[in-house]
Amino acid sequence: MKLKYTFILLSGSLLLSLASCKKELVDINTNPNATQNPQPDYLLTAAIKNTADTYWGTANNMDASLLFVQYWAKIQYTDPDRYIYTNSSFQDLWTIGYSKGIVNLNKIISIADAQANPNYKGVALVLRSWVFNLLTDQYGDIPYKQAINIEQYLTPAYDTQKDVYFALLDDLKTAQASLNASGKSISGDVIYGNNITLWKKFANSLRLRIALRISDREPDKAKQVLADIQAEGSGYISANSEIAQLVYLDSPNQNPISNLFDTRDDYRISKTIVDQLFALNDPRLPIFASKTQDANPKTYVGIPNGLLVGDASNLGLSKTSKPGTYFLAPHAPAVIISYAEVLFDRAEAAARGFTAENAADLYNQAIKASLQQYSIADADITTYTSSAAVKYDASNFRKSIGNQKWIALFGQGLEAFAEWRRLDYPQLQPAVAGALNGKMPVRFIYPGTEQSLNGTSYKAAIADQGADVLTTKLWFDVN
Repeated sequence: MKLKYTFILLSGSLLLSLASCKKELVDINTNPNATQNPQPDYLLTAAIKNTADTYWGTANNMDASLLFVQYWAKIQYTDPDRYIYTNSSFQDLWTIGYSKGIVNLNKIISIADAQANPNYKGVALVLRSWVFNLLTDQYGDIPYKQAINIEQYLTPAYDTQKDVYFALLDDLKTAQASLNASGKSISGDVIYGNNITLWKKFANSLRLRIALRISDREPDKAKQVLADIQAEGSGYISANSEIAQLVYLDSPNQNPISNLFDTRDDYRISKTIVDQLFALNDPRLPIFASKTQDANPKTYVGIPNGLLVGDASNLGLSKTSKPGTYFLAPHAPAVIISYAEVLFDRAEAAARGFTAENAADLYNQAIKASLQQYSIADADITTYTSSAAVKYDASNFRKSIGNQKWIALFGQGLEAFAEWRRLDYPQLQPAVAGALNGKMPVRFIYPGTEQSLNGTSYKAAIADQGADVLTTKLWFDVN
């Protein structure tokens, strides 16, 4: 496929040796054994699977964001838990996001236009917006406008994070208008089984997420987005059965976490989340954490984040808790947007005065939805939501929503990392032996290949955004 050359440009393997014109570049990288007329259903399945694997996989989730937000901790090979990374550590999200996500989705959009099938276009725009959202949330300024037409721009310029978010909101509005449940059918959708009505809800839920992401910087814009969604009328994800997620299958198409734990034993549940769940008597503790192999009076034992190798090893593999078996199962889903998240977002929008909904009611509904997502019994839900420690505090919505949303997003490392930075709750402490002088990471660093293969654009992004280090705050991260 002609798409292959984009991977080379963005991940960097041949650009320095190719000085010929673009036509020659395309010819050189054409696979003679591949179809020159790809089918949108195959491209759609591939884009979903590749992005979900990357989103839920080792480099961005298990070895980075799950550690940053202190859901998991490392008991062996603890450098990532101490914030020690190289400039290739965060390569996967960038390379796969662009080469196997955005490139395929761009192609679907062009095929959809050629075949006059706006539903393929709408679905591809939603997914592409999600991929770009993941990228800008973690890195900040990224290629957006020129990355949409990468065949024309071999070294794409970076757009500011504000411009990316605004453009994604426009794209999602276009997607919403394109999607029509009575229109042409699609196939290859392994998220919603080709149900366009649910894609319309997914689009709006992603618009809501991004509106809140910019709300501290651009409250008027955020409020207008929510008004547009209400006027359009398709609504949001409105039940756990409508969660946007990829449900995995058996090996070799199993959940990436399950795949890793088949052969490795590097990770444990973080002491931070275990302590919080114990303090709240939270019934999700047995879901999020496994029992210790050796009998222990506490049953579930987390470990501190960022220990030195020897200190971590001394805690004992059999005396500490792995993540819960729910998350280690081959079929465990990669959740993109949950019903609970949407309810928390609606609660925050109400608390900010963006809507006339009742923030406290939506907050309670969000907690209930999260508990029901894991099949917690109704009686336990009632007990938990009635607890004084869980009650909504209207005087500090960031604290109430931030703490409970952090629990509800367990497993969704990248999204939890973004929301923790935005809401500033829970108030986490840096890794015990962290390498950032008492600070915590607040972004991913750019892949080293961007410096060597797209140096001019990279330098312009650094000049705009700040030093390419883990501690440089991004535009949306105000507080």
